[in-house]
Amino acid sequence: MSDKTALNDIIAARIAQQGRITFAAFMEACLYEPGLGYYTSSGRKVGAEGDFYTSISVHASFGRVIAREIAQMWRCMDSPPEFTLVECGAGNGRLACDIMDYLGEREPAMYGGLELVLVEREPSLEAAQAELLAAHRERVRWLTPELFYGGSFSFSGCLYSNELIDALPVHRVVMTSEGLLEIYVTIKEGELAEEVGPLSTPVIADYLQRLDIRLHPGQQAEINLAAQEWLALAARVVRQGFVLTIDYGYPAVELFAAHRNLGTLLCYHRHQVEDNPYIRLGQQDITSHVDFTSLMQRGQELGLQTLWFGEQYRFLLAAGIVEELEEVERSNAGEEEKLRLRLALKKLIMPEGGMGDTFRVLIQSHGVPNPKLLCQRRIGG
Repeated sequence: MSDKTALNDIIAARIAQQGRITFAAFMEACLYEPGLGYYTSSGRKVGAEGDFYTSISVHASFGRVIAREIAQMWRCMDSPPEFTLVECGAGNGRLACDIMDYLGEREPAMYGGLELVLVEREPSLEAAQAELLAAHRERVRWLTPELFYGGSFSFSGCLYSNELIDALPVHRVVMTSEGLLEIYVTIKEGELAEEVGPLSTPVIADYLQRLDIRLHPGQQAEINLAAQEWLALAARVVRQGFVLTIDYGYPAVELFAAHRNLGTLLCYHRHQVEDNPYIRLGQQDITSHVDFTSLMQRGQELGLQTLWFGEQYRFLLAAGIVEELEEVERSNAGEEEKLRLRLALKKLIMPEGGMGDTFRVLIQSHGVPNPKLLCQRRIGG
């Protein structure tokens, strides 16, 4: 292996002490080891200077359309005088800023009682987020995940995340002649290596059984138990309101289809896709596609009603991206800016070659009777 980092020695020491570790434990260290993990170390991760693009990198209209839907959620809750907005994994704060800018401009009655809570594992991000959100500073506060999920905090409003679930640690499994086995990380000849063994927990087999999924011989897959745990925590803190999840993934029947023989695990470094997670530890992103079926199933068990699920382009079209484009076209913006917006919106909604069907949106509600959201409107086609 090449490109060794400080994390190599730490992970090797853990394996030497306790034996092989699950891929989930390995991925947790690579992404979240304090000070050394990909998401817990300094450095720009998103955008032209980072390792990957997200929808928020494309144009502010993405956040503004989400803000339109959040304002509709507020109305569905009878326009309460206080409304809490929570973002888990806010990164540099760009999405939160675009949402707050829109609500401040267009929804003064809502904005007057609005609080934004940013839940972040990396303390160093607070300064960047505070700078970007300076115009809304009196309405913003920060909580660590431990305080947010583990304390007595609960709220009425909307909890949203953008590309959070795909970065939660996953177990990896493979179907063999001996049945379903787990892929572990170990050390062989001084290097990180994989080996298979019995499942580390029976919950993994239960996960696939609940979905009525059976992998074919030789097929590998990722099992995101952490996503189930996260949703349970989210359901507990949302006293009344909505959970809005944006990520790339599929329903289970598509995610675990036979043609995905090696699963969906990928790494990103400087806008290049990498399939080897055992290099540049802590310096490259590691992700896997989200199983939205399990999020919906688990949500139902937790009292979260599935209101809407579909491709990003359908959500954006129904929730107001055409209106955003029309407003810019009517504005005094220059032709260059209008062209830039047209191209950006095309990238956000194009089903092929863009982000339109790569990303999915899931909206769940708790304690809100009969909500009518913008995304539930019919669109042409």
